[in-house]
Amino acid sequence: MILILMGVSGSGKTTIGKLLAQETGWPFYDGDHFHSPANVEKMRAGIPLTDEDRESWLATVQNLIQECLRAGQPALIACSALKQKYREYLQIDQARVHFVFLRGSYDLIAARLANRPAHFFSPRLLSSQFEALEAPSEVFTVDVSFSPQTVMQIIKQNFKL
Repeated sequence: MILILMGVSGSGKTTIGKLLAQETGWPFYDGDHFHSPANVEKMRAGIPLTDEDRESWLATVQNLIQECLRAGQPALIACSALKQKYREYLQIDQARVHFVFLRGSYDLIAARLANRPAHFFSPRLLSSQFEALEAPSEVFTVDVSFSPQTVMQIIKQNFKL
């Protein structure tokens, strides 16, 4: 099984992914590490990424999913997957690839980003993330106002990890 933890920047994808990896022993892959240097510089400068900017990044994440599936290796992947078309592109096997939408209010996420100064993502981009977000209705959703430990337990219970 592949679990893709999706949501806007600051929703807890990396935090929850690392917690789940510790609990399950599954490998965790942070989608941020697959961005091109040009994309990282745009985000650092507060410039929102376009669909074109995200194409090679999404292709890299899709390749990772394919490799894990071919190897029969479970994985946890943090990937914003803000738009439906991105999720459809990554959804290469409905039986084995599942999304978890980490949903939080704008104010909660903004407060988290304000306390994350070492990350390349500029907090000025948060509004563009919420504008681009096509909140899924078809995937498992967890409210991230709960503690990371609680969010992780909810996901574990739902997917029987």
